[in-house]
Amino acid sequence: MTTSHRLLACALSLASCLSIPVLAQLNPPTSAAAPATIASTPAQPSSTAQQLYAAAQQDLLQLRVLLKNGNSQSSVGSGFLIGTSNLVVTNFHVISQIALEPDTYFGEYKDTQGKSGAIELLAVDVLHDLAIVRIARNGTGFFNVPHAAGDSQQPPLERLSQGEKLYSLGNPLDLGFTISEGTYNGISARGFSDQLMFTGPVNPGMSGGPNVTADGQVAGVNVAHRRDGELVSFLVPAIYVQQLLARVTSEMTAPTDFKPIIGEQLLQHQSAMVDTLLDKPFSIKQLGPYSVPVRESDQVRCWGNSDSSAKKAYTVASINCSMESAIFVSGDLQTGHVTMRHQYARNRKLNSLQFSQLASQMFADQVYSTAKSDTITPAACTESFVTHNAISLRALVCTEAYHKFKDLYDFTLITASTDDSQMSLQSLINIQGVSYANGTRLIEQFIQGIDRRRSEPDATTTITPTDKTEVSQ
Repeated sequence: MTTSHRLLACALSLASCLSIPVLAQLNPPTSAAAPATIASTPAQPSSTAQQLYAAAQQDLLQLRVLLKNGNSQSSVGSGFLIGTSNLVVTNFHVISQIALEPDTYFGEYKDTQGKSGAIELLAVDVLHDLAIVRIARNGTGFFNVPHAAGDSQQPPLERLSQGEKLYSLGNPLDLGFTISEGTYNGISARGFSDQLMFTGPVNPGMSGGPNVTADGQVAGVNVAHRRDGELVSFLVPAIYVQQLLARVTSEMTAPTDFKPIIGEQLLQHQSAMVDTLLDKPFSIKQLGPYSVPVRESDQVRCWGNSDSSAKKAYTVASINCSMESAIFVSGDLQTGHVTMRHQYARNRKLNSLQFSQLASQMFADQVYSTAKSDTITPAACTESFVTHNAISLRALVCTEAYHKFKDLYDFTLITASTDDSQMSLQSLINIQGVSYANGTRLIEQFIQGIDRRRSEPDATTTITPTDKTEVSQ
């Protein structure tokens, strides 16, 4: 029932058409009265970028995941050899199919000279979107991430400065190996682990490639870019690469089944996620006469919207909250994510039966089926009518278990007020990838915040959000 909530919303924006002035004509006039032409000087490539690419290219790889049946290509990313070892760092999402379906997929690399070979998956860090694979060749020593084995104290890494030049390498759109120049612009802490903000181009296919400083130190790993921004890209910080390398050796035996490893990492994450979300009470906002809970934090953002056109037979005001991050497990499963929504509808011109039908349809529109999902079980749901605080509610709770990861569940709670024939409050919380106990904790805390004030306020004091206005923190 949570198909529409499973995939993260990707913000899409239309490309602006930029007018480019003509700098010279093919056949300029020769008369003295002719306007002077402006000579165009081609932009010179950065000498630093040239030198870095020349030094790094032998250790830069394209990684491909292929179907064993037919040898056809399924996904493409990038990676880089560490030091003089045969270990390659990449993103987990580049090779996730190998980790989850090794009987169906296999991987291979291709270097800048066109040579190729097999890859062997050794380790994954799903929470930070990292993986390490092994290949049958060694690096030249260009890409280094200093690290100590096991639980030893890790050596310090180079500190970055705001505005410092950084360089991303990879194979964008499977077009060929490139290097792009940009700047470091701080740390994004909108999720449950830090990411570096890189003001520079990182395109599909560059995922898993290295990002380095001007002197060749690894700053991070290419991971994502914002489609609703200009050159807003993100890197996995090198410290997480360091931590993963500490658990890997060139001679280690590769695990035969990564699903228990991934499951354990997801369980650790959900525990920290729920503790963070519940480290203080939910904030309470007002929608008409109703009180509703929201979470406002570095990890969760809330937005308000209202539709109160005078032509409509009813008005609707809403608050939507969504976690800023999620954990990529596969193309069909992103987890470790929470969304909340409250909708307040008030009748204007409908009769009681019509408004009741409207409220019932609003409730039904929030229920989705995942009966045919390959990743989770069909939803087990319980519906009841309850009196809670000063409000009467219709409540539906649904739970789904993960097929491949033991002790992980999705929860959805949908409620609708039943205490007034002329207004309806509908609330939803969708929780992805948590233990049964933690899912119950979140739902209990959420429903405790839903209430109705004993006396309805005057319309002039009713607080409702406005269109596209962020709810204040």
